[in-house]
Amino acid sequence: MPVEWHFKSETFDNCNCEINCGCQFNLPTTNGFCQSAYVGRVIEGHYDGVPIDGLKWAALYKWPSEIADGGGRRQIIIDEQADERQRKGLETIIAGQSCKPLSNVFSVFASTCSEYCETLYLPIELDADLEARTADVSIPGVLESKGRPKVNEFTNEPFHIALARPTGSIEFTYGELGLGSTTVEGEMEMAYNDTWALWVIHNFNQDGLVRERSRLTAWLDR
Repeated sequence: MPVEWHFKSETFDNCNCEINCGCQFNLPTTNGFCQSAYVGRVIEGHYDGVPIDGLKWAALYKWPSEIADGGGRRQIIIDEQADERQRKGLETIIAGQSCKPLSNVFSVFASTCSEYCETLYLPIELDADLEARTADVSIPGVLESKGRPKVNEFTNEPFHIALARPTGSIEFTYGELGLGSTTVEGEMEMAYNDTWALWVIHNFNQDGLVRERSRLTAWLDR
């Protein structure tokens, strides 16, 4: 029997593309290569009955050219507060394993990587407000990242940009967009400034993306 699991995470993602990231707009990368840092906190979840709620995680990726061309490198970072069973379960999910092939973003990205760095177990400091499109992330000695709304150049007010993916996505149905800056040290060294940033609720299980209305769409009812 396949292992049953659920992973619902409030996630901040910053990559080196411009705000029209090719992954979401079916375009080439901005720079001809991709570098990306995902950091999140599980708000609901379990792996084979082991609860993973409240745990933080990160996934770092680098590709030398377009993602579809392969040759990528990945490193997973798991909250040091996780016990052995939680570490195993959360790492399995983020590694894109124990699911239908290519049914979520982790599985797709794993299929394009050829190098997998050692998983790290570290303190992860994450302060993210998905509705306000802000984020402040620190993984001491590895990653520093910040996110902010794009600003309207005429009014100097936050410029609200959102992306709906009713079909065709293996990552989300709705996300908030802004700008981010990230610096990574170590095996996954990379740095970029004021580039694509995504605030999203990832919602996956062993069968793929769980399609339900995101709470981030609450503004539609006002």
